[in-house]
Amino acid sequence: MPGASVVWTAVIRRSTLREQLADALREEILAGRLGPGGEFTVREIAEQYGVSATPVREALVDLSAQGLLEVEQHRGFRIKRFSLADFQHMIEAQTLVSDGILAHRPALSPREGGPEAFTSIRRRAVAARQAALAGDLDIFIAYDLRFWRELDALLGNPHIGEFLDRLRVRCWAFTVPYLRRERRLAGRLWAAHLELSDAVERVDCAETRRLLRDHREHALAMAAELATA
Repeated sequence: MPGASVVWTAVIRRSTLREQLADALREEILAGRLGPGGEFTVREIAEQYGVSATPVREALVDLSAQGLLEVEQHRGFRIKRFSLADFQHMIEAQTLVSDGILAHRPALSPREGGPEAFTSIRRRAVAARQAALAGDLDIFIAYDLRFWRELDALLGNPHIGEFLDRLRVRCWAFTVPYLRRERRLAGRLWAAHLELSDAVERVDCAETRRLLRDHREHALAMAAELATA
């Protein structure tokens, strides 16, 4: 069926463009180039990227579903402005999930991945630590998110991974505008990714709990400090 092949190709290309646009706009938000409260229309984004309105509208709807955008009726879209309370609630939600996983699997026992998976996770961890020590926020965020995505993938439950990833992206959307104002970030970002990956690999539940708690406490303390400065 030649006609069916053409249709499938068109759908795949449009879906890919939709995903590419969503990824590009998400990166703009996490880079702070699209700040909280900023408004834009489908037409403006379509003209900026030189594409048609349909994949742009789909990408913006996807980002709205992920909690990064709000729909302004008859006006377009607005970048969501998260509050400190929102951030604290998101950290609480992550805590409930991670604690529940550890309680359900006291021995951790990852379902997916072997030595190769941990090799990749360690590479992300090392890159994140280097970026944290250097204070390079863009590189740090990219590797931090990749690290957590690959670590979550070990659970073998994509729904949990997707939920946690969306929360982490929203958390970064909250903190990025504040961090951009800081003159010096070197050494201020959480950098124990490698220690955490090692603890998970050797099935050290107590150390995993401690590091996850340390990560949460660090995130909450920094968010409170930034938001009230």
